Amino acid sequence: MPADGFAPVSKVGVLDMSVQQRDARVIVVGNEKGGAGKSTVSMHLSVALMRMGKKVGIVDLDVRQRTLTRYLENRLRWMQSTGAKLPMPEIIRVDASTERDLDKAEAEETERFLSSLARLKKACDFVLVDAPGGDTFLSRLAHVSADSLITPLNDSFVDFDLLGDVNPQTLEVIRPSFYSEMVWSCRKKKAQASRRPIDWIVMRNRMSPLAAKNKERVGEALENLSKRIGFRLAPGLSERVIYRELFPAGLTLLDLTEKGSNVSFTMSHVAARQEMRDLLIVLQLPELVGAEIEF
Repeated sequence: MPADGFAPVSKVGVLDMSVQQRDARVIVVGNEKGGAGKSTVSMHLSVALMRMGKKVGIVDLDVRQRTLTRYLENRLRWMQSTGAKLPMPEIIRVDASTERDLDKAEAEETERFLSSLARLKKACDFVLVDAPGGDTFLSRLAHVSADSLITPLNDSFVDFDLLGDVNPQTLEVIRPSFYSEMVWSCRKKKAQASRRPIDWIVMRNRMSPLAAKNKERVGEALENLSKRIGFRLAPGLSERVIYRELFPAGLTLLDLTEKGSNVSFTMSHVAARQEMRDLLIVLQLPELVGAEIEF
């Protein structure tokens, strides 16, 4: 690996996705809307898995924001400045093609993504893919490759239409959204190619700790929609300032007791760690069956 800790994209031939390279589970964190906490979820989940003794690789497909890449760059600098040793995943950044011919561009992006995925599968137990916040060719490639798809969703009706339209009075589902239809298409392609299903989990992210009528209505609408389009609901991460404060240091809530951390560990952080445990339990990852969650 280069001195900066980031692996270059390997150049190998296009791979057949129907040929299983390794039993490494591919977890895609996908959402077509920004600001839902994709990178925060990806970072915390990767650290949680590494602290359970698993090897984790990351593919960053968010070619514009690169939030997850910058998060890990901050983590590397923090370790170098403090001398602390923290679990660090291998990350591969995949860029969008600059080809103007659409067919050539898609062929190039397919090669970049699949070769990166195959490389990480050879070395890791889990591969997390941070999908771009939009309907792009790279995003669809990522969704088709998923074993588990996690969609963080801000807990409000403002972001609810990412998944579908509901009747505002009865909360009955009127129709699924474009994103839901895209996921459905990717699930069919995955089943045809590998006969393996995509387990779709929607996280209610940034939930308020207070009971509120709107919170109940969002929950009821999501329950109705989950039965219609086939996803499971998972508890997400509550709205906490600490997540934004940890980004510059590249730390997660699971790192606060490590050497060099000057963040006081509070009961709020204990509760946040419990949210991560709850998420891991709901994800029902076969590779973690029987494993203890030691954080």
